[in-house]
Amino acid sequence: MAYNQPMKPVRTPCIGICSTTSFGDPICRGCKRFSHEVIHWNTFTEPQKQAVQARINLFTTQLMSNKFRIVSQPKLEQVLQDFRVFYDPDLSPYFWLHQLLQKHLHRLRGGLSEIGVELLPAWQGQDVRDLLLRVNDELHVLSEAHHQRYFRPAE
Repeated sequence: MAYNQPMKPVRTPCIGICSTTSFGDPICRGCKRFSHEVIHWNTFTEPQKQAVQARINLFTTQLMSNKFRIVSQPKLEQVLQDFRVFYDPDLSPYFWLHQLLQKHLHRLRGGLSEIGVELLPAWQGQDVRDLLLRVNDELHVLSEAHHQRYFRPAE
């Protein structure tokens, strides 16, 4: 990136399922940001927002790519557009997939093949809802470990 080039604004990762403001969760069940990141998002600089987005993208991609295979990215993108789910082309398609499943799994009548995705062999036969819950639990654990390491003072 050129030094004179303006930084692309980072959109909020919010997917409209906020548990930090609704239930007081320390980590949002929807977007996986910490409560202080949700509350202060609009005061963050673009580099701060990028750091948050990069962390969530990395964790999500790691967990989703261990269970799912994107067979057709164009098909996935088409479904995202059809369901009006914003996706940032700079982020991983596995991040997009997670957002899609979080909000619209109930709308997928034809299963994963309808969106150009399949389960990896180790996960075939598993219920996609159960896998999504597992991914979310694992995301929570990773986020909590990150928070403990970088945000909580040593005792």
